Amino acid sequence: MKKLSFWSVLAVAVMLLMGTVSCDPKKQGKKSEEAVVTEAVNVENTIGIAREYMNLNYGTGYRWYECCILMKDYLDEDTNGAVEGVSNVFQVLEPHGSSIDTHVVLIATNGENTTVEEKHGFWVEDFPLNEEAIEITYEQAYERAMAANYPKPHSRHCVLRKEVGPVAANTQYIFGNNSAQLYVDAQTGEVTDTNPVYDGSGFGMPLGEWP
Repeated sequence: MKKLSFWSVLAVAVMLLMGTVSCDPKKQGKKSEEAVVTEAVNVENTIGIAREYMNLNYGTGYRWYECCILMKDYLDEDTNGAVEGVSNVFQVLEPHGSSIDTHVVLIATNGENTTVEEKHGFWVEDFPLNEEAIEITYEQAYERAMAANYPKPHSRHCVLRKEVGPVAANTQYIFGNNSAQLYVDAQTGEVTDTNPVYDGSGFGMPLGEWP
């Protein structure tokens, strides 16, 4: 099955947030008939609501892989870190006769409307976040990234993920784009401009991949 990358998911999330993609229950199946509704774009609230939706509709066996955050303003311009939209990426396994189907579930919200998109496929390059210790909130991570003595990427994007790589590392809030990134450790709050899962390993980042 084709890998769903962070950038492809983010593109779908943006389309969902702008209302250019609809979830037709006849096309998406019974699990997409009910959409989660939130009142404000608070990252931690959207994560909690999305995970509760997964518990209720898919059971506790789901895997939560990423939280993709779209900010209202660019990091290197006049900004306060306000969030325009959030999407959470999950994977579920469902028995189908004698085999098992793998689905990626994307729950995207702009604070007023939330859409659930289910796709056949599987998620790679991340460890599940279900049991990870995430001590730093998005707001705290944003403040630490902005206070750090590093150039700020020209980007409106942040992703919370625990990447698979040659060096073990904590979950990271990653602010940036293909050209530049700032990594904020979700447990310690430490900030760096070098990907921790490759730092000091002697390996470079995969070609054509970020991060």
